[in-house]
Parts: sequence; structure tokens; C-alpha cells
Amino acid sequence: MTAKTMNPLFNLESHQRRALIENGLYLKDILSVEQFTKEDLDYIFLRANEMSEMAARWGTCDLLKGYTLACVFYEPSTRTSSSFIAAMERLGGKVIPITEGIQYSSVSKGESLIDSMLTLEQYCDVIVLRHPEIGSVAKAAKYAHVPIINAGDGAGEHPTQALLDLFTIQKELGKIDGLKVAMVGDLRYGRTVHSLTKLLSQYDVSLRFVSPDTLRLPLDLMNMLIDKGINVRETSKVQDVIENADVLYVTRIQKERFTDLAQYDEVKSFFEITPELMEKAKQKMIVMHPLPRVGEIHYSVDKDPRAAYFRQVQNGMFIRMALLAAVLGQA
Repeated sequence: MTAKTMNPLFNLESHQRRALIENGLYLKDILSVEQFTKEDLDYIFLRANEMSEMAARWGTCDLLKGYTLACVFYEPSTRTSSSFIAAMERLGGKVIPITEGIQYSSVSKGESLIDSMLTLEQYCDVIVLRHPEIGSVAKAAKYAHVPIINAGDGAGEHPTQALLDLFTIQKELGKIDGLKVAMVGDLRYGRTVHSLTKLLSQYDVSLRFVSPDTLRLPLDLMNMLIDKGINVRETSKVQDVIENADVLYVTRIQKERFTDLAQYDEVKSFFEITPELMEKAKQKMIVMHPLPRVGEIHYSVDKDPRAAYFRQVQNGMFIRMALLAAVLGQA
């Protein structure tokens, strides 16, 4: 028996145990959107809707009472770290937050990522990890004996963000199939774009990618979409997509991903979503953003009912509540 199965839930009767693990996520690492089927997504969204109703009615519950989450962020985060913390606490669990000043932890003494995970797992039941290197979270999960949830690995993936993004699209527009989704901004380094693109490829959608030439979607992702028969187009102008888009998914140009700041300066103000631009958009559409924004969406757009990015933030908490409960066998 591996340590990942050394869980108090295994003391339950076998029929009770089977009921808990039917969701397919019990004690599983959450590393990539590629691990999710459509059935998984339907299940997670159903649970997230239940979490939304619970939070609105009671605020908190004791579903994860007795469980502890270690929230470990080697890169800055506001929304992801705080929403995981809020999610765990709303479910009655405890949190070990290592989200600020990680340079003052044993990492500053040269402790490896693996040893940090093997240490923290002695205190917790699940670990949420953000790290700047692609593949680092998957590597840590190979050694850890408790489930690890990927909160972003460099320019690689951000699976929980993609889940909340897709959930937001479905919740706001009532469907996913048949939609035209335009992604705008840093498509080369944007892990949120990479993960959401992979999830959307499971549906009957049309995708439009809007970026400077130096920040185009990676070729492997574009080829994947073409191989799946997805209707895709690329352009460098938001004006080319705004009239027909059902979803305008805007991302910031990520300064921290550039080694040459002169290249960043060339593209940092390439796109701006303004009220004037929104006049050309459909009345029934949404504007999304994984945040933070740095000028690419004007504050005056916030008043537009089609601006969904702060509702998107709240949906993130519900999705993460659903995932934590499912991974720990309580959903």
C-alpha cells in the first residue's frame, strides 16, 4: 500500500469507500487539464455549483474538518493562493500558507523542491504548489505521498484556472459547444491560455488567437487544434474578432517571462479593451481575464455587464472547493 492510500477514509466499509472514489479524482494529483474527460468536467462543475449554493446559504461547512492543506507558492500570487485558502477554510479545513516570503524558508538554505514536499506532507493531506519551472509540479508529485495540485508551473499549465475559466463560460452563456472564443494577448507564455485551449479542444468551438507575432500560440498547440479539426484563425488585431466573439479572453503581456526587456517594451501596450471597442461587440458576450491586468482592459469597461472577470474570480473559489473535496474523497 502506497502512502497516497494511507488515508483515514480507508478505514471505512468497502461499499462506502467505493462511493467516495466514484468521482475518479480521489487522492489523485491535479497536474494537467489533459487528465480530464468531459465526464470529469461535468462532475466538477456540478460539485462547484453545489459549493456556490452552499456558500450563498451558509457561508461555511465542516466537509473537510480535520484535513489540512499546504499552500506553497514559489512565485507571486494573489487570486490563486487566496482562493485555495478561502476554499479550504470555507470547507472547514486548515491551511499551512507558504505564499509570502518563501525566501525565508529552508529554500534559502538550499533545500530542494522534493525535500520541501516530503517535509510538508508530514503535516498535511494535500499540497497546492506553484513553481516557476515547467514540469516542476509533476516532478514533485512523483515523490510526494499526498495529492499535489498544480497552481502553475512557469509557462506550462495552470489547470485549476482553466477549469474555472470553462466553468465561467458555461455559467455565463449557458453552453460551451457552438461558441466563438477569442484569446487576446500573450499566447506564447500564457499558461492560462495553454490550459484553456486544451480544455476547449474537447468541444465544438471556434477559436481565434490575437497576439503580436512574437507572442503567437506555440506551434505544438496550434497543430493539436488543427489535427482535432478545430476551426482556428490567427490575427494581430482585436478589431478582426470583436464583432463575432462570444468570449473575449484577454491576458496581460507577462514582463516576467521576457529575457529581453526591449522586446517587452515593444509589445506591452499592444492591446487595449475600451468602451469604444466594446460598442462593436455582441450584446450577449463576455469579457474574461485571468488577472492581474496591467492596462489591457480599461477600468471603465468594468461597468459593462459583459465584463465577467470578477465573477470569474469568485467562480475560482467554487471550483477549488469542488476539487479539494473530490481529491480528499468528500464530494
